Amino acid sequence: MARPSAPLPVRASVVVIGGGVMGTSAAFHLAEAGVDVVLVERDALGSGSTSRAAGGVRAQFSDALNIQIAHRSLAAFRDFARRPGWDIDLRQVGYLFVLAREADVAAFEQSVALQNEYGVPSRMITAARARELCPLLAGDDILAAAFSPQDGHATPEAVVQGYASAARALGAQIRVGCEVLDIGTAGGEISEVVTSRGTIRTDTVICAAGAWSRGCGAMVGVNLPVTPLKRQILFTEPIDGLPADLPMTIDFASTFYFHREGPGLLLGMSDPDEQPGFGLETTDDWVPGLIAAAARRAPSIADAGIRGGWAGLYEMTPDHNAIIGEATGVSRFIYATGFSGHGFLQGPAVGEIVRDIVLGRPAFVDISPLHADRFADAAFRPEFHVV
Repeated sequence: MARPSAPLPVRASVVVIGGGVMGTSAAFHLAEAGVDVVLVERDALGSGSTSRAAGGVRAQFSDALNIQIAHRSLAAFRDFARRPGWDIDLRQVGYLFVLAREADVAAFEQSVALQNEYGVPSRMITAARARELCPLLAGDDILAAAFSPQDGHATPEAVVQGYASAARALGAQIRVGCEVLDIGTAGGEISEVVTSRGTIRTDTVICAAGAWSRGCGAMVGVNLPVTPLKRQILFTEPIDGLPADLPMTIDFASTFYFHREGPGLLLGMSDPDEQPGFGLETTDDWVPGLIAAAARRAPSIADAGIRGGWAGLYEMTPDHNAIIGEATGVSRFIYATGFSGHGFLQGPAVGEIVRDIVLGRPAFVDISPLHADRFADAAFRPEFHVV
């Protein structure tokens, strides 16, 4: 548990719940706009899903909204050293989706065409070109690949600290070790946020609680269908001869992925047998599947030693797409959650969107299709490129 900080303010114009990338981005953008904002986090900043993310940043999606949001976020990541002013170790080495099924090739061809319409420089490449970009690749079954040179990876904790530091400098107040216990309402309007360290009077709340958002929404009678799902990451021992510009590489059929992490690699893969829940204990039962996928697609990785790993939580929604908007049943409850594995990379742009919702002005993109009501209306908006 983080050490308690200064006393809570008595009142704030906006209270942000959650100190990961989404919450700190929202706090920064609001403070920059002159809004009186307080962020509360029950543990330490970035201690939830953000600090356990793989750090990938990309604009290769199948959904037009995700493409636009991610593309804008990539621009913000490139400019992060100036605004808000922090080194995030951004490595634009590209994202390489390796494709071994005809149906996937066809789907990615459609997605690349859509991405290009929105200014994303992605392209379909041959199997031979994919092997040139990633010499670790093997397998005669590779049919093609999708690649975008502007994608890559950054350090999630640095992004959180960068936003938090700049938000504080702009007047935002951030309180860690401060758990939200309830959200008070009166006459259909939010009146206060009750925390383990006191009460803040406010009429506007932003839920950026990630995998814990369902409980946050329930405090005001809003259904946020977010389900926690454990994902694990491993790190290899140093591997000789790794290219400095090795792309973030994803074997799409198996979901096995890797990118450089210092002198070794970060490895991950989805576990189809994982059951929803908040447990974060690391287990070995998924490792044989990962090693088998590595042996097929990048054999030298399968022989590398493992030096550790961790578990984190994806915040899954029924259609694997985010939930962003403002509640209709209670006044001024705003949510940005359910990113299903791509929250870190969308954090900068979503912070802008949340700011504009608070200020009542149009955002750079229409996010009404991502409203929570879509699930009640069965208006699902599936995202294909989720691993």
